[in-house]
Amino acid sequence: MAKKEGIRKLFDNIAPNYDKLNHILSLNIDKVWRRKAVRELVDEHRPLKVLDVACGTGDFTIEIARKVASGSEVIGVDISDGMMAVGRKKIAEVGVNAQLKVADCEDLPYEDNTFHRIAVGFGVRNFEHLQIGLNEMYRVLTHNGKLVILELSVPSNSLLRWCYKLYFLKVLPAIGGFISGDRSAYEYLPDSVLHFPVPDKFITMMKNAGFDKVTHTPLTFGICRMYIGKKTNL
Repeated sequence: MAKKEGIRKLFDNIAPNYDKLNHILSLNIDKVWRRKAVRELVDEHRPLKVLDVACGTGDFTIEIARKVASGSEVIGVDISDGMMAVGRKKIAEVGVNAQLKVADCEDLPYEDNTFHRIAVGFGVRNFEHLQIGLNEMYRVLTHNGKLVILELSVPSNSLLRWCYKLYFLKVLPAIGGFISGDRSAYEYLPDSVLHFPVPDKFITMMKNAGFDKVTHTPLTFGICRMYIGKKTNL
C-alpha cells in the first residue's frame, strides 16, 4: 500500500477521537502554537486568500477564518474525508466562513499564484513526497506570499529528548490506542516525528522549492517548530 493511501485510511479510522486525543496528549499546548502561527499568517488587514494544507479536522482553518479580514477566502484541503467530516461539523457549529475540500497536497487543484498565505499545521510530515508537496505550495502561492508551517520535532536537549521519547514512544501509543482502539495509528504518529528531517535539512528543502527569507522558531523547548518561508523571487 502506498504511504498516501495508508495515511488516508489511518486518519479516517481515528477521526472520531482525533480532536479529543490531540488536545489531551498535547496538554492543550497545540492551541498556543496555532495562535502564534495565525498571527504570522494574518498579518495584514486586507482580504486574503488562505489555504490550509493537510487541514485534518479544521482547527487551524477555523482559527485562521476567525482572524482574517472580512471578504477573505479560507480553504482547507486534506486527503482524509473522515477528518474533514468532523471539521465541516465544527465549522458549521462555530459559524466561520471556511470551506474544506478533498485534495492531494502533492497535486493541488489550483492555478499558479492563487493564495496569499498557506498554512500547514502538523501535517507536512505525512506527505508521501515532501519535496513535491513543498514545490506545490510554492507554485500556488502568490508573489510576496507567505508559507507558515507548524510541525512537531524532537528537542535538542538530551534530558528533554529522553523524556520526550519516553512519552511519545510508550505513553502516547498506550493512551491513544486505548481510547481510539487503534494503537498502530498512535505508534505511527510519534514515529513520523522522529523520522522528519532535522531543521537545517527541512529549511534546505524549503529553499530548494523556491522559498526565501526562510526562518525557523523552536516552540516549547523545541517540541514544536514554526517554519516561515516567503515567495519573493520572480
